[in-house]
Amino acid sequence: MKKLKLVVLFLIGISLFVGCGKPTTPEQIELPDVSGGYEIVAKYQASGYSQDVLKKDNLLYMAQGEGGLLIVNVSDPEDPQTVSVTTEGVRGYSTKIAMIDSVVYLTAGSFGITVINVIDPLEPMPSVENFNVKPAKNMHIMDLYMFIAVSEQGVKVASLNSPNPIYPEVRGSIPTSGYAQGLTSTTDSTYLFVACGEMGLSIYDISNFEFGYGIYPRIGWSDTPGYAEDVIIRQNDSIAYLACGTAGLQIIRYSSTSDTTIDANIVGSLDEGGYAKELMYQDQKIYMTAEMSGLQIIDVADVTSPYLIGKVDTEFALGVDADEDYIYVADEDEGLIIISIPD
Repeated sequence: MKKLKLVVLFLIGISLFVGCGKPTTPEQIELPDVSGGYEIVAKYQASGYSQDVLKKDNLLYMAQGEGGLLIVNVSDPEDPQTVSVTTEGVRGYSTKIAMIDSVVYLTAGSFGITVINVIDPLEPMPSVENFNVKPAKNMHIMDLYMFIAVSEQGVKVASLNSPNPIYPEVRGSIPTSGYAQGLTSTTDSTYLFVACGEMGLSIYDISNFEFGYGIYPRIGWSDTPGYAEDVIIRQNDSIAYLACGTAGLQIIRYSSTSDTTIDANIVGSLDEGGYAKELMYQDQKIYMTAEMSGLQIIDVADVTSPYLIGKVDTEFALGVDADEDYIYVADEDEGLIIISIPD
């Protein structure tokens, strides 16, 4: 009799469970729309592992790991077309891309930098297979000079005008605390900002440039959480934005207190998950790739209170560029992802 009661109670419980249904059943959940109106209009499977992207005119130039350089025509953003793929003469694993005139530069870690002449996009020609700055992590071009983040070796300075941008010439170097990962400079060539991994942000005085041979003292520093991977600045407002890995976006206000000192303090931050990797600023918004958390769009009109206004899920977002109408994401797994910007 006791066993019969237990069976009856068990059957009643099952009927109630099935009748009510799970509160977490997908059909019954209405997830909030977090896209912010940013919509994917095209996905283009690259021939390699997409790492970084740069748009110029109607062409996209992509660093794609061991797949070298990919050039894609995006005159119709909903139907991107391959222009060329360059692997011969491109050594190592291409991760970051920069460009001046018709010359493309690809960082490749312990293989230095590959230099490719793309004056004819249909037939790019590598001119330097292994520009000797190792391990090359990232680059920033200022006028006819390139600053190269070289991890534990700090920053190297190279001339792109000796004899021409196709054959860079290494000149000076800047020691950094931490591992140099990303960098940028002010438009007046006064300050250099370096994302230094676990050591946060360092600011250097490069006003006495001396054709790249000068001595460049560190005059500012901010100890950010996470691992500083990338830095961009909004010079008119004296604001620096850092992608800091697991610590997301960190916003720093900097100000000169003397000829030899800059104060740099965190004034805002936002961590919406993922691993913050690369940044772009446009119209008071930050576009930030966050690896497995895709692309995050952050309103930074008030730097003390940034907030997420859009998110686009991708598999492994790494590089980002944009124009007025579209955002272009280099995703290691999904290739090129083109996203429309809402009106």
